[in-house]
Amino acid sequence: MKYLAATVQFEPEMFAKERNIDALKRLVEEAAASGARLIITPEMGLTGYCWYDREEVAPYAESVPGPSTECFAALAAKHDCYIVIGLPEVEPANGLYYNTAVLVGPEGYLGKHRKSHPYIAEPKWAASGDTGHQVFETSLGRIALLICMDIHFLETARLVALRGADVICHLSNWLAERAPAPYWISRARENGCYLIESNRWGLERGVQFSGGSCVIEPDGHVQTSRDDGDGIVLGEIDTDHVTGPLAAERRPDLYHELLHQTYAWNPLDFFRLYGHQPLPKGKASTIAVAQFAPSNHLDDNLSQCISLIAQAGHAELVVLPELALTGLNADAINPISLDHPVFDSLRRLAEERQQYYVVGFAEASDGNLYNAAAVVGAQGVMAVYRKIHLNDADREWATPGERWVSCDLPLGRVGMLIGHDADFPEAGRILALRGCDVIACPAALSGPFHSAHPGTGIRQQAPIPTGPDDHHWHHYRVRGGENNCYFAFANVHSPEAGLPGLSGIFGPDTFHFPRQEALLTSATGCVQLAIDTSNLDSAYPNSAVRRKDLMVMRLPHHYLELLER
Repeated sequence: MKYLAATVQFEPEMFAKERNIDALKRLVEEAAASGARLIITPEMGLTGYCWYDREEVAPYAESVPGPSTECFAALAAKHDCYIVIGLPEVEPANGLYYNTAVLVGPEGYLGKHRKSHPYIAEPKWAASGDTGHQVFETSLGRIALLICMDIHFLETARLVALRGADVICHLSNWLAERAPAPYWISRARENGCYLIESNRWGLERGVQFSGGSCVIEPDGHVQTSRDDGDGIVLGEIDTDHVTGPLAAERRPDLYHELLHQTYAWNPLDFFRLYGHQPLPKGKASTIAVAQFAPSNHLDDNLSQCISLIAQAGHAELVVLPELALTGLNADAINPISLDHPVFDSLRRLAEERQQYYVVGFAEASDGNLYNAAAVVGAQGVMAVYRKIHLNDADREWATPGERWVSCDLPLGRVGMLIGHDADFPEAGRILALRGCDVIACPAALSGPFHSAHPGTGIRQQAPIPTGPDDHHWHHYRVRGGENNCYFAFANVHSPEAGLPGLSGIFGPDTFHFPRQEALLTSATGCVQLAIDTSNLDSAYPNSAVRRKDLMVMRLPHHYLELLER
């Protein structure tokens, strides 16, 4: 099914609810007159957002359904369309307030979503949402609603995608970066559905909002967007292009830890409980990622790896690409076992240079073949991870792995993923919940998984960048920030095979500017980044990578359906 959708960008005015409603009605009418069948307006668009407390917002809160619902339902009936509005809701049964999104259609009120994962502002006046994460059946297909901070948490979009959402309507008051925001783009791409973003713009009580309202396609392509100012953005939805969240390739039998709340306690206490697997003390160090195009000749590949390790200088950890030792060609797989001399060569090099390596290879073990990665140090092979999420090429020869793996090094706890694993947000999340400081990801992933930004006219406070950026969105940068981990992504560079490289080391806080990262935009080579996990001497961790705020704020009681296929 094809239809036009519209996102409304709008700057509401506090204490002027009727003015805001009238202005939004005009914009909705404009969108409907342009042919839009689905129209989304911003979070709290009826009232503004930055309320001090319950007392201040009280005159503007209303029940749902209620007067505003009826007002916009009448517009939906008039124009035979669906409309999403954002407002402060009061629950008559108990007087609680919620930040709520409401869906109305030609038939009237269809349902609502109460913001489940609050931002710092909501606890001043609102309760956390209790409606779960629903998908609404409509004549346009399956529509889901999420509100702003909800989408920081990969679980929310995943839940509605697994319920079959064709479109996620994301209402927001997004701030502190250029928009369209990378999180929005990644949520569309990893879930294979459209994301329609309605963000506000303008300044309210000193808070600068980012605009950038847009329509994002299931592959992450931003179809159309608006930088600043009130107005509408039209985009085409084609539900035949919705691919869904690769449900058949998920491994929910290995996802039980998504329901755990490991960061509810001080991680210094939690991870050392019973004296079992306490977090490494951590330190300031340098890590590196390298990229090249491995051949099917092990000796040549080893030589290439050794050359890249030399380029990495004094980096303590060097991550090399997927199948770097044995090559990518499924028709010429030459698997090796862990007693192969290549690992002794790497062990001697690690001992000489006082380094650790994560390197990909095809492993032969007990009659099975695995797409694997090993951590090699002066002690030899310290850990082996076998790829859990296999792609089509892997399935021609490899057996899937059955366990997540991390390795404690002096620089911190290092978890491992391989290539396609990183396309499943559940994978990185589990490693983060296990306390990983660094996720090492040898990869051979095709693009595009990045896009540029032309720059914004919105005046963000320094040091938030506003100029053009060729790599504004990098999907695997998001993997670092959403898990408060350093993400060391070592991708094969082989453009003729559709493998673009673009390896990088991405920091644990995507809202830290200048970015804590190093990106490799050339062909063969390596890049290094100084990292720091050395703050375990305080009573409580004081850096993003050890404190993991986005793990603390998860609400696992919502996430049960992530264990279903």
